[in-house]
Amino acid sequence: MTGEIKRRSIGSLQVGNYIVIDGAACTVSNIQISRPGKHGHAKVRLDAVGIVDGRKRQIVMPGHDEIDVPVIDKRNAQVLSITGDTAQVMDSETYETFDLVIPEDLKGELSEGAVVVYWVILKDRVMKQIKTA
Repeated sequence: MTGEIKRRSIGSLQVGNYIVIDGAACTVSNIQISRPGKHGHAKVRLDAVGIVDGRKRQIVMPGHDEIDVPVIDKRNAQVLSITGDTAQVMDSETYETFDLVIPEDLKGELSEGAVVVYWVILKDRVMKQIKTA
């Protein structure tokens, strides 16, 4: 299970877009574009925060270069059991069971039998929200 990757021009990115830096999927948090020099191209400096690990990353590239963009697969799953910070869930389409880490903002609200939305990003699965009926 690995997610897909597309290529996209770094100059066309906006704050909030998703990119891949050092093999980690990140959300763009800041963009700075320098003016082109006498013999060069405009440089783009991107600040991004990892979706899974929350680490800040930075990259500087020419504005015409392309960068990897993750294709995020949004799926539903039912919670089978909760153990500490982990929930065992079953995918609603494939019936595959696996464990997901419960994010801080969902702790206490999650219950067995609830349906959650999770994202498949590169090789990670991340629980994003509780789906209401």
